[in-house]
This record gives sequence, C-alpha cells and structure tokens, in this order.
Amino acid sequence: MNAAWEKLTRLAQDELDATLAALPAPLRKRASQLPVILEAVPNAGLVADGIKPDTLGVFTGPSFGDEDNSASPLPPQIILFLTNLWEFAGEQEALFRHEIRTTYLHELGHYLGLEEDDLFERGLE
Repeated sequence: MNAAWEKLTRLAQDELDATLAALPAPLRKRASQLPVILEAVPNAGLVADGIKPDTLGVFTGPSFGDEDNSASPLPPQIILFLTNLWEFAGEQEALFRHEIRTTYLHELGHYLGLEEDDLFERGLE
C-alpha cells in the first residue's frame, strides 16, 4: 500500500466516522450496519455494468426494506471511489472531505429508498 492511498483512506475513514456520528441515533444505528467499501476507481465489472469510470460512489444491493425480498446477489453496500473523489476535489484535502461526506450521504439516501430528485432537494447531488 502506498503512502498516497494510505492518506486517502485515512482521510475518508475519518470523515465517514464524523458523518456517521453526526446522524440522528436511529439512522446512525441503521447506517452503521451498512458496509462502506473504499476503492480507487470502479473495477472492470462495475464499468461493464454501466458504472462510469469517473463515478464518485455507488450503492449496490437491495435498499432498506427490500433486503429480505430482493433477488440481488449482492448485499447492500456503499462503494466510494477515493481516487475519483480526490481528483474531483482538485486534490484539496478540505474539499475531498466534503465530497466524501456528500457522496456517502447521497449513497446512504439511495439505500433508504430516495431517488435522485429527493437527493437533489436535500443538496446531495
């Protein structure tokens, strides 16, 4: 693991921990059970499935409430693409942390069943 990746993962995890801690207790409990995977960029399989190579994050699997009734082979999870987020933030640490928070909350919203319009109205575009 190189130093740059270690820095990105540390910054991202710190921001995820702070964001999770700031959520209301019932939502925090549910969100803390949802895995967050940190990757550099979307892998070839995700790109083949239609995920753009410059995507910042993605929610996969069934949304909350559909987990028991879903035919999805994947468990619910959020994947954040740290290299894409770092480049999107212009390699600025404060902006990177902001984008981690915004992207995490956006994908958490998808898990909770919110659509893009709902997320946009909440400033999580």
